[in-house]
Amino acid sequence: MTTELVSNQVLTQLYREHHSWLLGWLAKRVQCRLQAEDHAHDAFMRVIASKQIDEIQEPRAFLTTIAKGLLINHWRKAAIEQAYLDRIAAYPEALIPSPEENAIILATLQEIDQLLDQLPAKVRKAFLMSQLDGLTYIEIGRQLDVTDRMVKKYMARAMLHLLTTAC
Repeated sequence: MTTELVSNQVLTQLYREHHSWLLGWLAKRVQCRLQAEDHAHDAFMRVIASKQIDEIQEPRAFLTTIAKGLLINHWRKAAIEQAYLDRIAAYPEALIPSPEENAIILATLQEIDQLLDQLPAKVRKAFLMSQLDGLTYIEIGRQLDVTDRMVKKYMARAMLHLLTTAC
């Protein structure tokens, strides 16, 4: 048998034996059957993409790890969306973005969040303190317990990352 055929058989068996369990596990955590089904589907798509199907020793542990990552992404996305919606709720009606504009803004915010998440914690914190809180490099340095020169390096690293990774 070819390697591809064996992998397909292993995937089919994995799906048959663990899909219902994974769906139940997810449903308990997201409180919505449709979302749980979407996440279960995405989990199996990631299994396929991982190309490690033949190497899986503990299927439920493997699926749980993937599902936890999906849930973290889901909750993070929901938190970003809620923060944005809370913010624009205070806008006068004439300034509220259209549904299309909202979709674009939310997608952009989520992309920025993913890019920032790739940075080391102090670099990300320094960037956010500068850009969102308007702190000076000296103030950021005090809060992060580093020199203002190190803050400059953090900022350069964050900017370079955003410029070279975006789009």
